[in-house]
Amino acid sequence: MKRPLKYIFYLLIILALGFGIFMATNLTLRPSALAEAEHNHEGETKYTCGMHPMIIVDEPGLCPICHMELTPLKAETAGSGNASVDKGKIKYWVAPMDPTYISEEPGKSPMGMDLVPVYENEASGGTMITIDPATVQNMGVRTSAVVRGDLSRTIRTVGLVSYEESKQYVVNAKIAGWVEKLYVTETGQQVKKGQKLLDIYSPELVTAQQELLLARDNYHSLKGSSFPQISESAKRLLEASRNRLQFWDVSKKQIARLEESGKVQRTVTLYAPYGGIVTMKMVNEGMYVKPGVALLNLADLSRVWIIADIYEYQLPWVKVGQAARVVFPYVKDRILNAKISYLYPYVEAKTRTIKARIEFANPDFELRPDMYVNVYLDGKQVKDALLVPQESILYSGEKQTLFVALTGGRFEPRQVKTGLQDENGQVEILQGVFEGEQVVTSSQFMLDSESKLREAIQKMLQPIRAESPDRSAQGDDSENLFAEDEEKGKEDLEGLFN
Repeated sequence: MKRPLKYIFYLLIILALGFGIFMATNLTLRPSALAEAEHNHEGETKYTCGMHPMIIVDEPGLCPICHMELTPLKAETAGSGNASVDKGKIKYWVAPMDPTYISEEPGKSPMGMDLVPVYENEASGGTMITIDPATVQNMGVRTSAVVRGDLSRTIRTVGLVSYEESKQYVVNAKIAGWVEKLYVTETGQQVKKGQKLLDIYSPELVTAQQELLLARDNYHSLKGSSFPQISESAKRLLEASRNRLQFWDVSKKQIARLEESGKVQRTVTLYAPYGGIVTMKMVNEGMYVKPGVALLNLADLSRVWIIADIYEYQLPWVKVGQAARVVFPYVKDRILNAKISYLYPYVEAKTRTIKARIEFANPDFELRPDMYVNVYLDGKQVKDALLVPQESILYSGEKQTLFVALTGGRFEPRQVKTGLQDENGQVEILQGVFEGEQVVTSSQFMLDSESKLREAIQKMLQPIRAESPDRSAQGDDSENLFAEDEEKGKEDLEGLFN
């Protein structure tokens, strides 16, 4: 049983080697055949399938995939290797390293290189295509002129009314004690500067009042002393007692009343150091408070901020000092005019927006914190810009391409650099087109596909020419190499049989 299997294995090896030798000797193009194919390629007509453009043959027939009749390739599709074809007049000049930089006159590019001419029958951004006028009409191709004009944009966004940060205050206790009486009892209550806030009982305050009265009596008895040092010391002690009470927020009027009456008060009244609206109340009557504990939060609403959200792509239109209009969504025809006072130098991570601050006087408290309003920002205007419709531009990664419509049904792909865009669909073109040119605004996706297809076919049909001038010598060497490979294959077969 082992011997038949061994013979079958040898037979498979022999068949594989024979097939390889056959392919090497019959299907490999020798240099002489390659030269002949190149010569025939330049003058013959190529045929392709309308449904499968990758099928390109030398003779007419049927497509091997869909069996449709092959059609001849157009001259502009297949390209030509003849360098003597008339290119026409020079249309413009282009930078060799930047196809978007074009000029009507020769010169230097921004990189210092000489500009290269582009002729009427050439295209700088790809392969120029020619389409029959009837086909162009059936495709629904529409064009628009490149014009010069002013570019502006009005940004509509949402604003949130907020407190003015510099006018927010916290009232706290500077001494431990019990709140005997609370005069401010409600959140949202209006508080004026100097108004009574609460009465506090503190043993330390009682002791400080007694010390002040003793220092007062001591000074009155020693101020007429014949020793200046003694009277001066008594005076300094009296001032220190007064300052101690002032540091605990006891007013000068209260201290003067205490010295005049000579009676120690069980409770001391604390007055509001600031004016505003009570936004938070953390104290109640009878509560024991410690030094540093927050009792009330106050906010002055006579001025408020409106914080508007600006998206990143809108930022080029916004700057400090720009006019802004605030519209109340719940009040018809109620508009407030102001200016942007500050742009925050960071982006909110959650909303991906930049905050713009608008300041308003709010004497009648019409604007309330955490209220939503509509904000309209009149963006800065761009003067004398080249403008094209937004739909004329094809975005493909880092490149922007549009098609320039020429005479005779020709369309040229052109790479451009774009700038700002307004709300009317107009895009600023920084480089790549001239004023007055016609750009395609519809069906450009089909034109782009056709241009790329013709470019790929032109690269596939590009003649391959040998670099060495001695082609006959190379042909002889190649033929000898093939002969050596064939002889070696025969020797390997004979070795297997032996």
